[in-house]
Amino acid sequence: MKYKSQKIAYWFFATCMLLFSLQIIYGFVMGFARIGMDGLHDFIPFNAARATHTNLLVVWLLTGFMGAAYFIIPDESGRELFSVKLAWVQLISLIVVGVVAIIGFHLNYWEGRKFLEIPRPLDFLVVVNVLMFIFNIGMTILKGNRYSTTQLVLFIGLLSAALLYLPGMIYFRSQTMDSYFRWWVVHLWVEGVWELIMGSILSYLLIKLTGVDREVIEKWLYVIVGLTFLSGLLGTGHHYYYIGTPKYWLMVGGIFSALEPLAFLGMALFAINMYRKSGREHPNKISLYWTIGCSIMSFVGAGFLGIAHTIPQVNLWTHGTLVTAMHGHMAFWGAYAMIVLAVITYCLPLLTGRKLWNNLPGLLSFWLANIGMTAMTGAFAVAGITQVYLERKMGMDFLTVQKEIQIHFVGLIAAASLFTIGAILFIYNFIKFGLPSDEAIVPENTSDEALYAAKRG
Repeated sequence: MKYKSQKIAYWFFATCMLLFSLQIIYGFVMGFARIGMDGLHDFIPFNAARATHTNLLVVWLLTGFMGAAYFIIPDESGRELFSVKLAWVQLISLIVVGVVAIIGFHLNYWEGRKFLEIPRPLDFLVVVNVLMFIFNIGMTILKGNRYSTTQLVLFIGLLSAALLYLPGMIYFRSQTMDSYFRWWVVHLWVEGVWELIMGSILSYLLIKLTGVDREVIEKWLYVIVGLTFLSGLLGTGHHYYYIGTPKYWLMVGGIFSALEPLAFLGMALFAINMYRKSGREHPNKISLYWTIGCSIMSFVGAGFLGIAHTIPQVNLWTHGTLVTAMHGHMAFWGAYAMIVLAVITYCLPLLTGRKLWNNLPGLLSFWLANIGMTAMTGAFAVAGITQVYLERKMGMDFLTVQKEIQIHFVGLIAAASLFTIGAILFIYNFIKFGLPSDEAIVPENTSDEALYAAKRG
């Protein structure tokens, strides 16, 4: 690393690992409940486990994005972070909000709005927290010595994510109106501005890992941003099919949902093309695996599996079933979790100065986690298709169908166990790197190649 303030990124990444671990635990609680082993129901009812599982996902990914920004923005701006103290306050307050929200879920203190369950008072604390974060990185860019497309797209993505949280705080008496604006947060985050964040981090990593000229990579970034806004904004319509909105959303949602995979296909082609053009043999192969893997898996999960059930004629039957879980798991994993893990594996050797890249636990974590997630997606797909046929075509009772598909969750738990081994190896590797060190700081004008060459020495 080139600036002492970049060390704050490590603590955001460490928080990520803790929240990621908790999310997996709650996933297993739900998995075992699905096969009838629900011994924890009195303490962790299924609805509380589900809310905790999904909200932990959002929080650990946002924490990872923030950590990435605190590492990337100073590097791209050519100066120290505006305020390390403010970053610490922001991290601690974010943890407090997360802990209070999880406790609230277990005490039945929540809003009950899918994906936006946290109690209303915490919404205001989230806004204050994010404003501190935006102010900190914004001032770093403003006072910086240089500007870059990568840095500005990352900032715009993070700022837009903050602004799009606000519609979810508006109170409506109408269920239709509430759902309409709730998707401004949920959809326009994960299929809109988060793609800008993903694209900018992907761009940064490819610049550092491949050695391809920055101008070439950032031109591709413009294309991805254009595709994201073209398809993602009106693609929100696939959430409006059956909630009481006008019928024209069937056409709008169907057409633009069909275009959404183009943004992810563009990212996949972008990453693979840049890798093929690479003239550099970068020592951090694990980070390169996560980076290229992110672009491919995001196309499969968010792009291909997304369009597979957002066409209106299909979504009529699959909406709200385990087919949605199939798409959601692979999409979040490929598009966002993998890019966070990619930036963590890139930053750790630079933050700690320890030459632990390309070790066996790190390589195994990549392959086991991805094989496990692919198998989980397959289990969800089979269970979901069976559910659609029995429940919505044959007319069987919901709970009867859940009993019939229990066997598929046995396979899901087995796949999740493989995934968890990969996650444990990643966290083990993270701990093995140790704490960030001032000794890892190098002169500001040191190139990435020289930095890694020195550390190899």
